[in-house]
Amino acid sequence: MSATTLTDRPTGQRPEADQLQRRAKRRRTLRTVGFHLFVWALLVVMLYPGVWMLLSSFRPTDKIIGETGLIPDETTMDNFRSALDGIGGISFWNYFGNSVFLAVGSVIGVCLSCSVSAYAFARIEFPGRKLFFSLMIGTLLLPFHVVIIPQFIMFNEIGWTDSYLPLLVGKFLAADAFFVFLMVQFMRNVPRELDESARIDGAGHLRIFYSIMLPLMRPVLATASIFAFIWSWNDFLAPLIYLRSPDKYPLPLMLRQFADQTSVSDYGGQMAAAMLALVPVLIFFILFQRYIVEGVATQGLKG
Repeated sequence: MSATTLTDRPTGQRPEADQLQRRAKRRRTLRTVGFHLFVWALLVVMLYPGVWMLLSSFRPTDKIIGETGLIPDETTMDNFRSALDGIGGISFWNYFGNSVFLAVGSVIGVCLSCSVSAYAFARIEFPGRKLFFSLMIGTLLLPFHVVIIPQFIMFNEIGWTDSYLPLLVGKFLAADAFFVFLMVQFMRNVPRELDESARIDGAGHLRIFYSIMLPLMRPVLATASIFAFIWSWNDFLAPLIYLRSPDKYPLPLMLRQFADQTSVSDYGGQMAAAMLALVPVLIFFILFQRYIVEGVATQGLKG
């Protein structure tokens, strides 16, 4: 009787254990499926405006506002012809060249000035360093809209309005505290032994910065370049304030003119121009994204 009981007990418990494992597996499967469905739904919500803009660039202008469907009933390439023709006799490529000039100038200015300033804050001991660094960080709390009027009065008094100087000079003077802070935090993770070894060999600050720091700063410089390029490329308010000549307008001001004409608004041309303006940003990001991944991967290395 006892032998029968011992042999029956494991066989009676095995189905219950298998059932519990199956239930746990089903719960894990349901959680995984639910998570993936949520991610896909979020992806659709995020990509829908871009997909709608892309498809609307091939939709006739008079159908963009009237039709609510995503897929256009009829397509046309006239929108891209209208976008390339430009506004007011100024071609699309003129606006495009202005945006490229401002964006590339911003990237060069930010990388040069902010990297030098960050090296000074991170590697050079000088009186008041912590105070100046705190004041610089404090400027991040100051909204851009607060200084619009004083800056405009100052630039207007020295005759810089209706030129690109107000849009670029600040980039070459390390006026973007965010980028300086970003580079300072990166440099603090670089071992100081590298500086000491170079100093023993007779290298000064300029040599250390150029030969040691700059090669190591490629990830953070790439990150700063992407942000500076995108912010300058999409900037609408600053060019609107300082520029008065239409031939100096960048692409954001051109896009506004498609829907700001006294006659019929050309929404089709606006959608096509927006798609053309988006291409350089995507290309710039794709070219530099591997440096961002490299920077994230090396952030855990402490000196």
